[in-house]
Amino acid sequence: PEFNWEELRAEAERSVRELLETKNVRTAGVVRIHKTVISRYQKYNGTASILCETAAEYWPQAENGHVCGGVYRKQEPQKMTQVYKKQTVCAAELLYVYDPGLSGAAASVICPNCGAEIVTDATTAATYCFYCHNPVVLSGRLSGEYMPDFVLPFKISKEQAIEKFLSFARKKRFIPKDFFEKNQVQKMTGVYFPYWIYGGEFETDYMARGRKVRVWQTGDVEYKETSIYDVRREGEVRVDGLSRNALNKADRDLIECVQPYRLEEMQPFSMGYLSGFQAEKRDIEQAQIAPELKKELETMARGAMRNEANEYLSLEQEKMKLSPKREDWRYVLFPVWTLTYPGKDGKVYYYAMNGQTGTINGDFPFERKKALLTSVVSALFVLIFMLVGD
Repeated sequence: PEFNWEELRAEAERSVRELLETKNVRTAGVVRIHKTVISRYQKYNGTASILCETAAEYWPQAENGHVCGGVYRKQEPQKMTQVYKKQTVCAAELLYVYDPGLSGAAASVICPNCGAEIVTDATTAATYCFYCHNPVVLSGRLSGEYMPDFVLPFKISKEQAIEKFLSFARKKRFIPKDFFEKNQVQKMTGVYFPYWIYGGEFETDYMARGRKVRVWQTGDVEYKETSIYDVRREGEVRVDGLSRNALNKADRDLIECVQPYRLEEMQPFSMGYLSGFQAEKRDIEQAQIAPELKKELETMARGAMRNEANEYLSLEQEKMKLSPKREDWRYVLFPVWTLTYPGKDGKVYYYAMNGQTGTINGDFPFERKKALLTSVVSALFVLIFMLVGD
């Protein structure tokens, strides 16, 4: 009674439709929903979990062809192959908060595939079952005001990420042997992290005191003339792509050091992109990071105005006014491959890889015994060489 079934059913069917259309990008795009029912309803710590099962049908399509009336035509008109529609049942886990006072606690959901309990924190929006590895998308946590505007899809697969990471790590010296074991690197996880992107068009009014110096010599006497000017520059600055992490629990230095991303490859958000990955919901709002981003914007605009007044030796007593003509805020999910390694020294080592470009950041463990042994062997070799030389 405390939820609107029509809204939740529409959300479940939208998620299923997006999932089928994303996974079958070469289909005719025809997805038909037959029926959606509730198969389980449970409450956990201020959050309600509703498992919906949706019956749907679609027509798959291969490359270089199209579907017309159930008949698949290849590029060669003389060849025709019958294509049959496929039917499936998809499960969508929907969550909503019915008691905000309790919702900050960890929430439990049930894996729709094997029935195992999955415990997540309040910001996790997509994960996978530890037991059967079935992806679980908590679509209710990325709806309404928390629905991302765009997503940067993963361009690097898990296999490619592991290969790149091992290639990078092998160049480091004195790393423990177990660091490279298969069961260790297989723990690499793809995570979508929430980010705010800020930009827009701004009118600038820049004022300063400019100094020019002229030096000349007459005979043996050198003269120096200093002139002070009132400087004013007006213009327009266009900025896009100022980004900030929108998750408090993220290791900001680690995650942001794998930037930049190719923002021109952003895609409109679809729940289908989350399948098979973990995803986090933002818990940092615009108002919290707006002063920092606007200060960065002002620094960039001041630099641009200084370049317009580069005929002066120096500029002092600067004042600048920024007036927005247009401001853009976009909520975007960035792809990051993450890995942890519990070191023998008791320290947990964290690694991050840009899921689009492959840039890696992290601190590697150092095996002192291996380094000491190498040093001893090197010293003995030098000693033997000197004795033989004598």
